[in-house]
Amino acid sequence: MIGLEGLKSEELDKCFERLMVFGGGGIGGGKMGGGRGVITEWKDIPMELLLRIVSLVDDRTVIVASGVCSGWRDAICWGLTHLSFSWCKENMNNLVLSLAPKFTKLEVLILRHDRSQLLDNAVETIANCCHDLLDLDLSKSFKLTDQSLYALARGCPNLMKLNISGCSAFSDIAVAYLSGFCRKLKSLNLCGCVKAASDKALKAIGYNCNQLQSLNLGWCENVGDVGVMSLAYGCPDLRALDLCGCVLITDESVIALANNCLHLRSLGLYYCQNITDRAMYSLAHSRVKNKHEVWESVKSRYEEEGLINLNISQCTALTPPAVQALCDCFPALHTCPGRHSLIISGCLSLTSVHCACAVQAHRAANALPNAAH
Repeated sequence: MIGLEGLKSEELDKCFERLMVFGGGGIGGGKMGGGRGVITEWKDIPMELLLRIVSLVDDRTVIVASGVCSGWRDAICWGLTHLSFSWCKENMNNLVLSLAPKFTKLEVLILRHDRSQLLDNAVETIANCCHDLLDLDLSKSFKLTDQSLYALARGCPNLMKLNISGCSAFSDIAVAYLSGFCRKLKSLNLCGCVKAASDKALKAIGYNCNQLQSLNLGWCENVGDVGVMSLAYGCPDLRALDLCGCVLITDESVIALANNCLHLRSLGLYYCQNITDRAMYSLAHSRVKNKHEVWESVKSRYEEEGLINLNISQCTALTPPAVQALCDCFPALHTCPGRHSLIISGCLSLTSVHCACAVQAHRAANALPNAAH
């Protein structure tokens, strides 16, 4: 979506009537209409106004509008930077093939779709034409092969956000190759990419992408300590890391993250059953250690940082003292109703763990009967 869906036709008519009355001189002298004389036809609408109009309608309407006339096509193709094809039910691949050469200024492109329609030739066309692309979503496109990643690496080196979750055909070799060219990546989603996410790929990402802030490795069963440790050492600005279902990782991964990724805000460890209390204490200790090293001038900033989301569901080796110590160090981790950010489902031994506000609420509830007496 570019903006609000469905600008009413009567609103467009009113806008057009005003233009006919007042002329086009006050619209900034756009290329369309030239800023002179009275506008008498839709094709004479100035570029600035046309782009304002298309910003209020859905992406499908924008594409249709680009076919009205050459003036509209040129204006829309020149000004359009965000586009989503998620509305397309059929023939999405052919549509992308025909439109990508026109919309060369795209910065954000959403090709996520429940039906896998995208093929390598469409992605190659995007890579050849849309060199300004910053954000690309190819999730669930399981028909794509490594050729797509090779093309993106060569044609879109400025990519900052890439979602290829569910693209099960990609290999770790292609992901490693991509990381060598797209070094500005800040967000990468590899969820479910079992063949693509390996220690080999993560080593390359850690070496090449030191600006990375968010990485989703959910259910990538080949990820081990070597890969995660490479990330921890190479991506110190990591803020969010999802390792849910990465059954091979141990405490060594978490310890490396605790010691090197001091801005980590969200960590998913669901079903990582090799994680023990040692990992929890390392996270808590890194918080305490970091606190002592914080300068007075940046104390307020420190208080705003730290873990705010942690999923340790099904980590059955953990004990209450270790998790409680962690909870005490990170006040943003909540176990209270409605604010769950410390997820411990499936860990029956951890039911005694409570966040600070839950403890305060319990004390307040106990204080009321005593006050009555």
